[in-house]
Amino acid sequence: MRRRVAATWPVRPTVRYSAQVASALRMETIGGVVMLLAAVAALVWANTPWADAYESLRTFEISPHWLHLGHMDVQHWASSGLLAVFFFIAGLELREELTHGELRNPRDAALPVIAAAAGVVMPALIFLMVSAGEPGALRGWAVPTATDIAFALAVLAVTFTSCPAPLRAFLLTLAVVDDLIAIGIIALFYTDTLHWLFLGLAVFLIVVYGALQRKNFRSPWAYVPIALLAWYFLQRSGIHATVAAVALGMLTSPKETPDGRATNAERADHFLRPFSAGVAVPVFAFVSAGVGLGASQLGAVFTDRVALGVIAGLVIGKFLGVFGGAWAAVKLNLATLGEDLHWHEIAGVALLAGVGFTVSLLIGGLAYTDPSQFERVTTAVLIASVLASAAAAVVFRRRVRVRARPD
Repeated sequence: MRRRVAATWPVRPTVRYSAQVASALRMETIGGVVMLLAAVAALVWANTPWADAYESLRTFEISPHWLHLGHMDVQHWASSGLLAVFFFIAGLELREELTHGELRNPRDAALPVIAAAAGVVMPALIFLMVSAGEPGALRGWAVPTATDIAFALAVLAVTFTSCPAPLRAFLLTLAVVDDLIAIGIIALFYTDTLHWLFLGLAVFLIVVYGALQRKNFRSPWAYVPIALLAWYFLQRSGIHATVAAVALGMLTSPKETPDGRATNAERADHFLRPFSAGVAVPVFAFVSAGVGLGASQLGAVFTDRVALGVIAGLVIGKFLGVFGGAWAAVKLNLATLGEDLHWHEIAGVALLAGVGFTVSLLIGGLAYTDPSQFERVTTAVLIASVLASAAAAVVFRRRVRVRARPD
């Protein structure tokens, strides 16, 4: 009888996959810095005498009547439109992981998948415990469940200069699985009304897109209109349009061509990732992060148990979930750490997973439509992201010194 061997993390990746991961990490790191600058600019503007101008900008309505999309202001276009590009890239990454990366073998994927799943469940439980009894608190249980990959990679690059490649790959895989869970949560729990006709049209277009990809059809002039219409019909259906973006990204073919040309997935990634990292996510951060930081606003955050639940969920829950999930996977003999990884480094990544910026703000906007409540939740996400980054930086700086020792 063949002896069952636990998967060892990290599994040796292919050369092609390693090159793609390295390229993606460089772009996401730069994008994280740009996003951080955009968020700081928004915070500065929102706390000046010209704060009303900032509020007027992000609430400026752009709703052509012939689109029948309801009242869509700049902030809604950023979350539903620009973030669709971000989630399309997430779909591409997930397909790449499933085809060439750490998720291609279920047993090989045990460590990051179990860590990601536990890193969603634990923050939600802590949020519910802290906010129990508050009116409307239940709507926000998913706010602290998401990890911002761009922000997290930027912090990792700055604070852990000698970071081993397997640790970066672990964080990337963890975040990809986390994004998939987050988009499922948005589709299942944040859809109030459902229009079946528009949903059917969106699904039909997504199926057509997938069929063309299976045939390795290469012209973007066919894919762009299909993708835009799928986004539009899903938005009209009542389901957040970013769900369509993830589905289209996952269906984009990574099949290699006989003549060695770039695959459809590589071409899409080449053109869209710079826009996502350099424009889409920073613009979303700019129109979402501008909150007041005066004594009264901060006081309201620390007396609001919903906001405190978000902070506790991201800072404490993410760490307990990700680190505890990874530890359980190893103790249950489902996976083992590779020689180049250390539990202290996994702890640092678990702390860094509490940076929930982009998707947490998106879910917060879906959960709380009251402007004052949303502002408190946004402030809580920002505070938690800073605390998680600082805690992870302390761990990583220590690991830099340890790895620098001759022995």
